[in-house]
Amino acid sequence: MKNSKTLLILIISMASLTFTGCSSDDDTDRGNWQERSVFDGTPRSNSISFTIGNFGYMGTGYDGDDYLNDFWQYNIEGNYWVQKADFEGVARSSASGFAIDEKGYVGVGFDGDDELGDFWEYNPTTNEWTQKADFGGGVRRAAVEFGINGKGYIGTGNDGDNDKKDFWKYDPIADSWSELVGFGGEKRIDATTFTINDKVYLGTGVNNGLYKVDFWEFDPTTEVWTRKNDLDEDDDYSVVRSNAVGLTIGGLGYIATGYYGGAVGSIWEYDPTLDEWEEISDLEATVRQDAVAFSNGSRGFVLMGRTGSLYLDDIYELFPLDDYDDED
Repeated sequence: MKNSKTLLILIISMASLTFTGCSSDDDTDRGNWQERSVFDGTPRSNSISFTIGNFGYMGTGYDGDDYLNDFWQYNIEGNYWVQKADFEGVARSSASGFAIDEKGYVGVGFDGDDELGDFWEYNPTTNEWTQKADFGGGVRRAAVEFGINGKGYIGTGNDGDNDKKDFWKYDPIADSWSELVGFGGEKRIDATTFTINDKVYLGTGVNNGLYKVDFWEFDPTTEVWTRKNDLDEDDDYSVVRSNAVGLTIGGLGYIATGYYGGAVGSIWEYDPTLDEWEEISDLEATVRQDAVAFSNGSRGFVLMGRTGSLYLDDIYELFPLDDYDDED
């Protein structure tokens, strides 16, 4: 009897150790976040951002009381902020910003009363703003935007009366806009994009209270849009949302944070070769919507935004290949 009891205890102990080991492995999530130097200025949401080399630029937005026109540079390598010349257009939120070559461009948006259509160029070498030709599509807020192959693009959004699905191309040399036809997606506001290997990917957003599930690839060489797998193609996917950010790290795309019945912190990784999504570790910070992102292709950051009436000023860097670590 004694030997039987001893054997039973040994079996239970071994089973317990095996279960504990498996549980530890299952709880290991891929994707880690590290906090970086908190923003020096006013917490805000609905700002613009773009990246030139190893510098992220962020400005405009709304802080819960005022529309803003200040403009800042984040040094990715040095991990510090420097205030730059204020944006010279009227203060605004929900504007569009992108980089073409070594210059930044900011335009459209909402000033608290009206949708806007003006458009500006920022020269980081001289720290000066120059007004350019107004956006070709009229006035617009909550649009998507991207710069690629020496041209800039703005599309979708709302003109004050209706949600839109048109796209317009900006030529910085001619300082002119031309309409780009062929987008087969739906009307929307508050969508997002990211760029991988000279292709642009667009998805998310909302129209008439319905979240959009279609996902698209744009080839700037042919100016052709190709529909990819929907954002709810698989029962395990929950990429659908609005007011998110897009970024690119190491040849993969990421859609992060946003709004889906409330602010969310989940992050989804897109592999363009497989046309598939995989969820990685949530943002290790306050869930948020209306954030912005910096991405130089090898490093990516999510910053600012809001959750309810709380406006945020923190910045986090994503390390998608690292294991989750709540101690760093």
